[in-house]
Amino acid sequence: MSPRVLLFTGKGGVGKTTAAAATATLAAERGLKTLIVSTDTAHSLADALAVEPGEIAPGLHLHQVDTQKTLERHWGELQHYARGVLSELGLDEITSEEITVLPGAEEVIALLELREHARQGGWDVIVIDCAPTAETLRLLALPEALDWHVTRLMPVGRKLVKVISPFVRSVARVSAPGEDVMSAAERFHRGLMEVRELLTGDSASVRLVLTPEAVVLAEARRTLTSLNLYGYRVDAVVANRVFPAEGADEWRATWVEAQSRLLAEAEESFAPLPVHTIPYLPAEPVGRHALAEVGAALYGAADPFAAPAVEPPLRLSADELTLSLPGADRDDIDLARKGDELIITAGPYRRILALPAALARRKIGSAALRGGVLRIRFSVGSESAAE
Repeated sequence: MSPRVLLFTGKGGVGKTTAAAATATLAAERGLKTLIVSTDTAHSLADALAVEPGEIAPGLHLHQVDTQKTLERHWGELQHYARGVLSELGLDEITSEEITVLPGAEEVIALLELREHARQGGWDVIVIDCAPTAETLRLLALPEALDWHVTRLMPVGRKLVKVISPFVRSVARVSAPGEDVMSAAERFHRGLMEVRELLTGDSASVRLVLTPEAVVLAEARRTLTSLNLYGYRVDAVVANRVFPAEGADEWRATWVEAQSRLLAEAEESFAPLPVHTIPYLPAEPVGRHALAEVGAALYGAADPFAAPAVEPPLRLSADELTLSLPGADRDDIDLARKGDELIITAGPYRRILALPAALARRKIGSAALRGGVLRIRFSVGSESAAE
């Protein structure tokens, strides 16, 4: 049985680590074997829980990524080859080591370690404290983007390496990649695709964390659209630092009024998703007991660990593709067809979808965005312009 996987993300500083840690501690207190892990390089989870990584309470495990060690395990052959080539070109060992550290390696490694933990089994709940939204969107888009390139380039690359290897050493005076390097790239690619299957599966969902501020709310709306574009289902919104209305003085009453207006706007924007709230607390919740109290207040009578009630964003039928893009505006959406691929752009984000064989042979008959749903119908006739 797959574990319940919950990802928390939001604009930097909104309290996503608090929401993630509160959810994880609540799960453990309810008797669920829980793993909490962070893809955020800030590693503030241990600070929030006031503990060192490991089993921090019965049934509650905190994992912190050791990038260097795990990078060697997953990326070792490729990194070793790259360092060797750079050394052959005359760069010293320290410079070669620095150059071959992957940008964003820590976040990618966290995903690969997450896959290993999930495969080991035994977890009821896995909570992931993600990086701020922009980094998270890039990270979650990576597996599918890499799949597109690897699927097309790896077979060609293997053939090309066999042909040019004898000439590379004599002409370029550097080593050509061997079979071990190509196999390492394929394993790395396969691992990331398994991560994507885990995070888009029926047991996984994202929770958006925000504070009742106009700028934060606007970014959360865009994030919801982008997550849906990439196929990640969002099942709830968490509004943090909400001022209580009771006993508000004149200064706080102004904030209460402004927040109430924005919370009502959030309820409307994210409907039918539930919007859970965390009150503005008199002190920062640090430690698992304080966080468990926050978790209990956050979800109330709702079951935060039930299977997600929302459908997957992307759905296919015999002659139609539908993609849920809540909050998207018609002017933000662009659609293109290239062979058996469908290229969908929503604002600054783009997804390339490889169509199944049944649809790849057919042309686009119509495309329309209505009620936050992009509906594309396929026909045997010529393509028509999108509505």
